[in-house]
Amino acid sequence: MKKSKNILISLIVMLVLTGFSFVYAQEEEPVISPATEAAEGLDLQAVCELFKGSENLGEFEKDLNDPEIGVNNLDLDGNGEVDFIRVIEEVENDTHVVVLQVPIAEDEYQDVAYIEIEKTGEEEYNVQAHGNEVIYGPNYYVYPPIVTIRTWPILPRLFYPGYRPYRSVYRFGFYPRWWKPRPIVRVNIYHTRVFKIRGRTPYRIAHRSRVKTIHRIKYKPRTSPRVKKHVVKKPRRKKVVRKSKIR
Repeated sequence: MKKSKNILISLIVMLVLTGFSFVYAQEEEPVISPATEAAEGLDLQAVCELFKGSENLGEFEKDLNDPEIGVNNLDLDGNGEVDFIRVIEEVENDTHVVVLQVPIAEDEYQDVAYIEIEKTGEEEYNVQAHGNEVIYGPNYYVYPPIVTIRTWPILPRLFYPGYRPYRSVYRFGFYPRWWKPRPIVRVNIYHTRVFKIRGRTPYRIAHRSRVKTIHRIKYKPRTSPRVKKHVVKKPRRKKVVRKSKIR
């Protein structure tokens, strides 16, 4: 009787120690990722941080392309060099869209992202960065804490009486003297760089627009056939439970 009891206890202990083993069968399922290979070159949270500290859109465009700051590591044409991002603006009443756009060739552009702004009160604003679908996948939005927006120096200036929308003078083959093509950096180096730029601001990612009046802007996004939609293959794990055999 005692011997049988000891055998039973040994079996229970073996089951507990062994547990269950899991086998994962991988199936590849194509999905659109909000962080494609191209999107790895322009962190929208860091872009918001630059926008937050700018006095005007001309300064924002310069900082966006400044190699010393390093927010832009975008390479859409695949030549191994950082692309220049120009800035243009569309305005309708109290709604503004700041377009971040890469000149790909003569009269050929690719929109990368949009900073969408609406004024909702005397000193109240909604702001979000919206990634272009080709680059970031569908419905990719980054937004800052609402309580900090009213302190951004650029926002009141966008709504001054008589304000004229900003349109960059730069285009393909015509860039500012201070800007020179430079090699892109590795993704891990870029991530370390933009993490420092973002600081402690708790930006959030959403999949729905928070700017309610964005429909007022009648802007047709610019896309280039040379820039393909990035589809990444994400493995889908299928879990199969298999009990361990007791020997």
